[in-house]
Amino acid sequence: MEDLVRRTLEVIRPAIQADGGDIFLRGVDEETGVVTVELTGACVSCPASSLTLKAGVERILKDRVPGVTLVEQYGATPSESPVSL
Repeated sequence: MEDLVRRTLEVIRPAIQADGGDIFLRGVDEETGVVTVELTGACVSCPASSLTLKAGVERILKDRVPGVTLVEQYGATPSESPVSL
C-alpha cells in the first residue's frame, strides 16, 4: 500500500509544485487506511491548502489506492484538521 501511495503522490506532486508548494509522505497506517502527508512551501500559508488536501489529494488517493480512508496533514492538531468534504 505504501509504495502505491508514494507513486500516486509523485503523480500529484507536479501540480502542487506548480503553485509553489510541495507534498511529502510522512506515514501510512495500513490498518486504518490513514495517510499522513506534509504540505510545504506556499501550501503552508495558503488558505486553500485544506481544500487541496481533502478535495484533491485525498480524493485521488482514495480513488487510486485501495484501502485509503483518510488523508491528514502532518503535525496538525485535531482543531486544525480540515473537515472532510
